[in-house]
Order: sequence, then structure tokens, then C-alpha cells
Amino acid sequence: MTGQEAVPLPLSPAVDVIAVTSGKGGVGKTSIAVNLAVSLAHAGREVVLFDADLGLANVDIALGLKPRHDISEVLSGERSLEDILVRGPGGIRIVPATSGVAEMTQLSATQRAGLIRAFSDLSVPVDTLIVDTAAGIDGSVLTFSSACEMVVVVVCDEPTSITDAYALIKVLNRDCGVKQFQVLANMVEHDSQGAQVYAKLHQVAERFLDVSLGYLGAIPRDGYLRRSLQQQGAVVELYPASHASRALRQLATTLGDGTRTRSGNGGLGFFVERLACTGNRVAEV
Repeated sequence: MTGQEAVPLPLSPAVDVIAVTSGKGGVGKTSIAVNLAVSLAHAGREVVLFDADLGLANVDIALGLKPRHDISEVLSGERSLEDILVRGPGGIRIVPATSGVAEMTQLSATQRAGLIRAFSDLSVPVDTLIVDTAAGIDGSVLTFSSACEMVVVVVCDEPTSITDAYALIKVLNRDCGVKQFQVLANMVEHDSQGAQVYAKLHQVAERFLDVSLGYLGAIPRDGYLRRSLQQQGAVVELYPASHASRALRQLATTLGDGTRTRSGNGGLGFFVERLACTGNRVAEV
């Protein structure tokens, strides 16, 4: 994906809710979510980044943050969502997950109700909510992904990544009724490689599923991105001139333009309602 500098995006009372997910771990999903959030904030958005890998916190580690509180205290009713929000690079607000708590991966009905109530009561300025899900097809991934207005599936040019991405799309479509997905190829050597990855996924999805797959482009393999991970920072801030940073800013512009031109029932209200409905549906599967 050829990168261009992002321009300020017009704000709106509506809230764009974007899931960043993947069928397989290790494809750079959290890095994409973090840098997308920061890029959108640089472009004028009020961004909340929700670490929805509830039992294995990744966002705060990726950014070298040490939150005093986390989502478990919200689910227990001890604190509000505003109480646990942490400021990150670019002014983004982060909802931190819990690390190493296995039971957090499968929410009870009471915990899910607490989460729904917390987002319903959210009063901080926000026009973009990015939900960084866990990888795979467990219940929490399905619940959070299908509750979002847009589902971005991150995939690499590896057979297991492509196969698992297809499996995720299939389950979200079959069990949760999701019909539209956006594919983002990550860690590619050149743009054409990303297009080839998308073509492979699109070919099999078009043949066997009733879904629509869009292509968001590709993020190049970049040593500066790896270096930023080691430094626990966002590459778009630490190395803004890098190839990865330019591609990530272009991704933010593409998504920003796309969400602002879509018409439909989006926003936090949609997210909250879908959390309730989809959570019950997933629990029954």
C-alpha cells in the first residue's frame, strides 16, 4: 500500500466501531490496532482502544504502559470504564485487559451485562472505538467482532494464517450473521504480495460463503516496526518516515473516509445492543 500523509478527518457525533481481529496469532494484529488508533488520533479523531483479549493483556505491554486498574474491575462492578482508562500515545484512551486470568476469556452473563452497562455509560469524548480482539474463534472473539460495525481481518502470506482467517470469517458468518469483512495483509514484501493474499482468501470465500470481502491494502514488513515493538512504542510516532508508518497512516485515512461515508445503524448504541444479542447467541452455539 503506497502511503500518503493523513489529513485531518471531519468529526461526527456518530461513533465508528471497528474490530481488528485475526484467525491466527502472531500476525501483528495488536500492532495494527495500536498504530491505527494512534494514526486516527493524529488525524483528529477521539479514539478509544479496547483491549478485548480479556485474559491476555497485550495493548498495554505493546506500549510500555502499567495501568493501575483493568477491565476485571469494571466487570465486577468495582469501577466504571472511565476509572480504568489509560492515556496512550497520540492522546488515545485505552481500556486495559487483564493478564493471565483464564476465566476472563469466557464471560458469564453477569460479566457481559456489566460490560454492556459500562459502555452504555461511557461519557468521555469518543468518535472511534477500536476493538482489538483475541485471535481465533472462541466465544469472546465472536462476540466482540460481530458487535462491531466493521470487521478488519489481519492476515499474513502463510497457509495457516489464510486458512485460519477463512475459518474465522466462516464462523462469524454462519453463527453470528456477519456478512461484510475487510481484509488487511500484513508483513508483506511488496504490494502485489498483499493483493495475492487477498485473492486467495476471496476466491475460497466467494465459492463457499455468502459474504462480501473488501481489501484494505497491505502493511510492509519493516525493521522499524520490529524496533518499535522492542521499544514498546507506536511506530507511527517513533519512526514516522518508515514504510510501515506511511502505510498505517494511509490505512487510517482509508478507514476514516470509509466509515464517514457509510450509512447505517452504527455507533456505541449498535455495539452495546449487538454485545447483548450476539453474546446470548454465541453462548447457545
